[in-house]
Amino acid sequence: MELQGKLSAMKVYNIDLGIEELMKKRDSMKRVVQLEEEEKANIQRDLTALTKRLTEIDESLSRKYACVEDYENTIHNVESAYSKILESSQALLQVLQSENCNHISQCAR
Repeated sequence: MELQGKLSAMKVYNIDLGIEELMKKRDSMKRVVQLEEEEKANIQRDLTALTKRLTEIDESLSRKYACVEDYENTIHNVESAYSKILESSQALLQVLQSENCNHISQCAR
């Protein structure tokens, strides 16, 4: 019977060791989980900040694209007006030259 008592005590001791080992593993896993939770929170905070910044940049770009479009329209309008002024100036110059020739020929008679 004494042998059975020792075996029984060894089983209890082995169970206690097994439970201790499981508890160590659990505690170790809890530390890993805690570290990952902290990393997740940091990433979430960064993601929130980056999303906000992305929104700000998108809005800024939208305003700047509209400004560029306004410049494009203004440049087009100025170039068109300049072209018309140039055409009118050339036409006026031709009329003046023609009139000048007419006056010269009339004066020469």
